[in-house]
Amino acid sequence: MGKRRRAVGRRQKRPAVIGGMIAVVVGGAGFGLYALYGGGAAADAASSSSANHKDVKTGPLSATEVQTTARTFLASWQQGKATSAAAVTDDAAACIRLLTGYSKDAHIKDVTLTEGTRTGDKVPFSVKATVSYKGVSKPLSYDSSFTVVRRKSDGKPLLDWHASVVQPDMKDGDTLVTGESGTPPIKALDRDGGEITTAKYPSLGSVLDGLREKFGKTAGGKAGVELRVVRGKASEKAGASDKTLVELSKGTPGTVKTTLSPTLQAAAEKQVTTQKNASVVMMRPSTGEILAVANSSHGFNVAFQGSLAPGSTMKIVTSTMLFEKNLITPDASHPCPKTYKLAGWTFHNDDNSEIKQGSFKLSFGASCNNAFIDFAPKLSNSDLTTEAQQVYGLGMNNWAIGVPTFDGSVPVQSGAQMGASLIGQGGVRMNPLNMASVSSTVSTGSFHQPYLVSPSVDNRTIAKASRTMSSKTQSELKDVMSYTAAYGTAAKAMSGLSSSCGAKTGSAEVDGQKKPNGWFTAYCGDLAAAGVVQAGGHGGDTAGPIVAALLKLGASL
Repeated sequence: MGKRRRAVGRRQKRPAVIGGMIAVVVGGAGFGLYALYGGGAAADAASSSSANHKDVKTGPLSATEVQTTARTFLASWQQGKATSAAAVTDDAAACIRLLTGYSKDAHIKDVTLTEGTRTGDKVPFSVKATVSYKGVSKPLSYDSSFTVVRRKSDGKPLLDWHASVVQPDMKDGDTLVTGESGTPPIKALDRDGGEITTAKYPSLGSVLDGLREKFGKTAGGKAGVELRVVRGKASEKAGASDKTLVELSKGTPGTVKTTLSPTLQAAAEKQVTTQKNASVVMMRPSTGEILAVANSSHGFNVAFQGSLAPGSTMKIVTSTMLFEKNLITPDASHPCPKTYKLAGWTFHNDDNSEIKQGSFKLSFGASCNNAFIDFAPKLSNSDLTTEAQQVYGLGMNNWAIGVPTFDGSVPVQSGAQMGASLIGQGGVRMNPLNMASVSSTVSTGSFHQPYLVSPSVDNRTIAKASRTMSSKTQSELKDVMSYTAAYGTAAKAMSGLSSSCGAKTGSAEVDGQKKPNGWFTAYCGDLAAAGVVQAGGHGGDTAGPIVAALLKLGASL
C-alpha cells in the first residue's frame, strides 16, 4: 500500500477525490485514463465500517456509484494491482486469477485502459497494450465492457465479474496464454485444392478453428508463438475451440483437405445474407460429404452446433416410424382435426386450420399437426427416440465429421410432451446439419454420417445407424415429400426443380419469440440441404428459398 502523496509548493486546486482515488481525466468528454495513488483498501475499509451503522442501500445505482466503481477497477488493473481491482468485483478470486495471468501467462504489458461513455450501469472501455514474449512484441488492442451491480447483502456497488470483461472472446473458465501454440496452424483446402480463408468465406471462422484443433498436430505443421484464448471445461463442453488473438511469430501450417465445394460454399455465404440469423448446410447423400455450410452470424456455428426445436421438419422422422409400424400409409384417409386433446393439453394446427376429409399425404403436405399428434395413444414413449437413433443416427453423440457438432437430441418423453415431440417441439433439438442428414437418409434409404474431412485422413470411426429402413418405407417417405415439394407448403420454394425432389417445411415456436423459427429441408438427386432462419416465420418463405437456390445451383454443376 503506497503512501498518500503530499502537495508540495504553492497551493493549487485539488483534483476530485472519489473513494480514496484521484481521477486524472485525459482527452475528450466521456473518456479518461485513471490512476490510483494509494488509499484504496483503507477507503474500502472505512466505507465498510461506516456501512455497519447504516441501512442496506437498495434501488438503482447512481451515476457516482457506477463511475467510482468503474474508475477504481480500471485504474487498479492498469497499474497491475489485481487485488485492488478484484476488491470492487463480485468474484474477487476469479478476477485475481485472470488479471494475474494477464501479465504472467499472457505476457501482456504497458496496459492502457480508456473508459468510454457509460450507458446506465454498463461501462465500455478500450484496451491498448503490448504482447511480449522472448524478444518478440506485437501490439494488442480491443474493446470490452462491464456492468456494475448492487450487492444484495450490503448494497455495495460492485463490478459484475465475468471473464469477458478481460477479453470479450473469453467465457468463464477460459484463460489467456502466450507461448508456442499447442497446435500448429493449418492450411485448409476445398475439394478442388483452393485455400479456404475467412476473407473468401466469412462463415468458416469457427470451422477453421475446429479443423486446427482436430488436425493441427497431425497435419505436418510446426507451431508458432501466439496469444490465444485457452478454453476451460465449460467452453469445451459447449464445443468452443481455442482462439488465436495475436500471432507473434508464424508457424508452418499443415494441410487439411475438406469436402467443401468452392462454388456451393460461395453461394451459401451469399444466400444466408438474404435473411437475418440464417444457417444452411448442403451435403451429398450417397457419401455424407458436406459441400457447404454457412451462417449469417459469424460467431457461434448454428449450422453445425445449434440446438433448436426443428418444428414440422421432424415429421419426416415421425412418418418413418408410423410407416414402419404400419399405422398409416400415404394415401390412407386420415383427417386432421382443428384441435386435439392429449394429457391435459389442447393442440392446435397452424392458423387453426383443419382437414376434415383427406389422406395422410395431404396432411403431411399441408403440415397439419394434429394428423400426427393423434397417433400418440398408439405409441410408446420411447418409439420416436428409437426411430431417430436406429434409422437416422441422431441423438447418439458420436458423429465425427472433423469439427465439433451437436448430433441432435430426441429424448424419451411422456404425455403431452411426447405428443409435442412428434411435430418437432417438446424436447426435440436439431440443427441444419442434422436435418440435411435426415433428408439424405430418405434420399438413399440409409444413414451416411456427414463429414467435412474424409475419415481416411486420420482413420477415425464414423457413426453408423443400427438398421436401414425398408424399401417400402423409403418409397412412402419419398411419396409424401415429393408431394410436399410439388403441391404442399414447399411448392413455392421448390418451383423449377425436378419432380423427383422431396421437401418438408417447418415452423418451430420459441417461448418469448414473436415469430417462429423457419425450417426447410429437401433432397434432389444426390444433393440434400437444410436451413433455418431464427425468428423468421414460416420455413417455406424464409429458409426455403435459401435451400432451393443451393439445390438448383448444385443440379446445374
